[in-house]
Amino acid sequence: MNTCGLCGTDTPAAHLCTRDAVRLARRLADLPTLYDELAQCLVPRRLGFGEIVATKAAAGPRSPLDEDVLDTIGSGGMEAAVHAWRVDVQRVRWPHHSPPPADGLAADCRWLSMELDWIAAHYPRAGELAAEIRALESRARDTVGDPAPRRKLIGQCIAVVDDSGTVCGADITHLAGESRLECRACRTVYEGEQDLLLLLHYQPEPAS
Repeated sequence: MNTCGLCGTDTPAAHLCTRDAVRLARRLADLPTLYDELAQCLVPRRLGFGEIVATKAAAGPRSPLDEDVLDTIGSGGMEAAVHAWRVDVQRVRWPHHSPPPADGLAADCRWLSMELDWIAAHYPRAGELAAEIRALESRARDTVGDPAPRRKLIGQCIAVVDDSGTVCGADITHLAGESRLECRACRTVYEGEQDLLLLLHYQPEPAS
């Protein structure tokens, strides 16, 4: 019988118990969404979106962005930390492979999730990995709110994306606090009464 590297309970796996492995899988699945929501918190809550203007560095010591959030999602934050774990897991499992290139937080979380069975059974630092992912999730939820806010489906994008008249049709979602709607597929922005009326008018008829 072995001991879980996170909670210390006895476990048939070498380094992480089933309960903590399941929790790690959930946290890895949630981190990319939390990361996106953190970006919405970059502007301090005391400021409205329209009040943020470009300023020279000499204008004053106060950044218009929330520096605590920048620390979480910046070069030394969530994305870099998770990628470092992916690099280390791959180094231990396949020591002759080259380190994986940076491919974004979602790709790193997905890769680690796919390797969880091996991590729990064979990765000596599995408890440290689970502890850091838990800490990253906790810090993110402290910022965005717990439970974390979720995006609400507004409708489908009506933008024409080519010369043949093809309509984008991707889902448009909105997070509380955003001042405009933007299609994440084609990047069309809908803001102002006229845009919103057109978006509403040209929504596809519901399937009968």
